Formats: sequence, structure tokens, C-alpha cells
Amino acid sequence: MSATAGQAADGVRLLADRFGIEPGMVVMEMGYDEDVDQDLRDALTDRCGELVDEDTDEVVDAVLVWYRDGDGDLFEILVDALGPLADAGVVWLLTPKAGRDGHVEPSEVAESAQTAGLQQTSTLNAGLDWSAARLVLRRGSKGRK
Repeated sequence: MSATAGQAADGVRLLADRFGIEPGMVVMEMGYDEDVDQDLRDALTDRCGELVDEDTDEVVDAVLVWYRDGDGDLFEILVDALGPLADAGVVWLLTPKAGRDGHVEPSEVAESAQTAGLQQTSTLNAGLDWSAARLVLRRGSKGRK
């Protein structure tokens, strides 16, 4: 591996650290398609093991939602993500960056998250084409169902 490739791999691993995914965590993935950041996905999978799909019966520690404008109602997708999520779990909403196909306006993310009982706590540059918003349950939203 070249020095540049090694630095890129280290950068993706460091980004995986920022997602807070630990070995043994159950992580569900929604919205997978051929345009996802495969390097990031691989780094997260290396960290926790296989990602489970949205048909899982398990309680999950985190949900990765790849969402693009036109993928459906963001509020409904976030509500679906909450179903198997542990009370202390995290939803990572990954959306294309500004200027990329499928970009989602931050105001849509904020409004949909709030309506679903979530609050955004941070954002990450999640690779060349993707941004990630960390969403957690708002206090008092525990009895959301």
C-alpha cells in the first residue's frame, strides 16, 4: 500500500472512531445503494461486524440511514429507524453534500428529526460525497410509540 493509500485508510478509520461504533455493537443500515461511501461502510463494518438490515428483530445500538432527496418521506424513514433502536441508541443520517445529486437541505433534516422526536447533536464530514448528522432521542421522547 502506498503512503497516500495508507493515509486515506487511516483517515477512514479515524472517521469510524468519530461515529462511536464499538466492537459488539449491533448496527442497522437503511437506504443502502451503490452510491454509498464504501470505504466508510467497510471501516464501520470492520469495527462492529456485519451490519443488520431493517428487517432485524434485534435491538440495535445505532442506525446508519443513507438518505437522498427523493428517497421518500424523511420523517417516516426516521420513525422506522427508531423502531429497533435502543433507548440510548444513535441514528446517523448520511446525506449527499451540497452540490451532489440527492442533496438534502439541512432545514429538512432538522424539521424531520424534530418531528420524529430526535435532536441533532453534531455533524461530520463523512467522506468525499457524504455528510453525517448524529441524531439522538430528545429528552422526554422515551415513550415515543
